[in-house]
Amino acid sequence: MRVLHTADWHLGQRFIQGHERTDEHRHFLNWLVTTIREQQVEVLVIAGDIFDTGSPSNQALELYYSFLLNIRDTGCRDIVVVGGNHDSPATLNAPARLLRHLRVHVVGCVPDCFDDQVLVLDDAAGQPGLVVCAVPFLRDRDVRLSVPGETAEEREARIKQGIADHYARLAEVEKVWQLKDLGLPVLATGHLYAAGAAPSDSERTIHVGNLGQVTADHFPAVFDYVALGHLHRPQRVGGREHIRYSGSPIALSFSELDHPKEVLLLDFAGGKLAGLQPLLVPGARRLVRFHGTLEEVTQGLTTYDNAGYLLPAWADVQIHSELTQLEVADALLQVIQTLDRQQLEVLARRHLRLIKLRALGPDDTDTDEPLTPSLHDFTEREVFGQRLAAEPEAGRAELLRTFDELLESM
Repeated sequence: MRVLHTADWHLGQRFIQGHERTDEHRHFLNWLVTTIREQQVEVLVIAGDIFDTGSPSNQALELYYSFLLNIRDTGCRDIVVVGGNHDSPATLNAPARLLRHLRVHVVGCVPDCFDDQVLVLDDAAGQPGLVVCAVPFLRDRDVRLSVPGETAEEREARIKQGIADHYARLAEVEKVWQLKDLGLPVLATGHLYAAGAAPSDSERTIHVGNLGQVTADHFPAVFDYVALGHLHRPQRVGGREHIRYSGSPIALSFSELDHPKEVLLLDFAGGKLAGLQPLLVPGARRLVRFHGTLEEVTQGLTTYDNAGYLLPAWADVQIHSELTQLEVADALLQVIQTLDRQQLEVLARRHLRLIKLRALGPDDTDTDEPLTPSLHDFTEREVFGQRLAAEPEAGRAELLRTFDELLESM
């Protein structure tokens, strides 16, 4: 059985200043259809965050449903879709009964019947060939019951244990261990933040599973492969080859510009994982950074070569200068007006002003001190964290966790 693992598409993402990513996502999905056909993929697994918001745009929905239709001509028999923290369970689940007739299996949230997370997929001969434990993003209500008066440490321990118990309970489902004993491989999905993994700055903080305490040991040995989503950098968990994040197929922030983008091709034989191959995703657009003095940034912008990319690059510019904000803005605007917009567009600009300060005392030396960065340089969580500095230290951790829950619900 040949399986392809991908995640974190974030269809409909609006980048800085509202720039759409539709063309980039369409390029990826067309490539994915071709790859599935050429690689003779039999099962596609999408481990959450199909959409960027719970109310995806019409363009994002069109991309999703067109892809599901196009995949029918590739020879891929089954598609497994689980919800992520960005996805609305209602949006994903609404067409689930209809999509089941196309052998698209959607689990937007933990179903009322726990065993409905267990899918048995047939091989080319029409016989059971793969068991999938389709676990979506686990929300607070899925893994624990609130306990009034519990401490922050007790709450973390309860969530951690709740996630572990969820996977342990799946491993004990009769259908899972019986088919495993008969020689079928078992694949599990997840959408969470595992301990030791390396995040980017583009993942939304999630309350459940974002404590950095979910380890490789929390996944039972019955799972031959664990297909994870949420983190946008492809990586192993706990050094285990069979527990993987596929990462996002396109760079979702400037922090990801050096990350490889890939999907994972899996081969199961003899009831176990027999092969794993990363497939690099060709990008349609580059994200680039130019940080330095005004002269360095000007040279970088004017000499940039976008050869090999279908779409113009998007640039993040940060200038370190002793000039005033107005002087830098005027100089940079003149440079930007000369750029070929088919090659490069500047989306983000920041000025870090260096002010010469005269030190008091006998050691009369000059030092450079940066001005405080603008609000746009911080995430919502970082801004709230700074606000907490004025609160009693004993209550900060609990307030921050409550804020994380608010972000998650929104």
